[in-house]
Amino acid sequence: MADKEIFELHADVCKALGHALRIEVIDILGEKELCFSDILEVTGGLKSNLSQHLSIMTKKGILNIRREGQCNYFSLSSEKVAAACRLMREVLIDNLKKHQIILEKI
Repeated sequence: MADKEIFELHADVCKALGHALRIEVIDILGEKELCFSDILEVTGGLKSNLSQHLSIMTKKGILNIRREGQCNYFSLSSEKVAAACRLMREVLIDNLKKHQIILEKI
């Protein structure tokens, strides 16, 4: 039964990663901690939209938040988060290459 709970928690974290903007944020924060306004500048879009995504990722334990002065600084809770996203990107690229080979044969 404990395994089922772990699978549910795992799925919950994966759901929190299930948006392109969130994956972009992980990529950006893979290098360093950034202030909200810096993340907003890099990603573009609406302030309220980014705020909502960062909040979800923080609640799920993907991001850490540190308040300093008027700025909220965000960082990855673990380098393993960025590593997992890089690994999934490699899977995606491998699949795209396979499809390209199939298309070339047609």
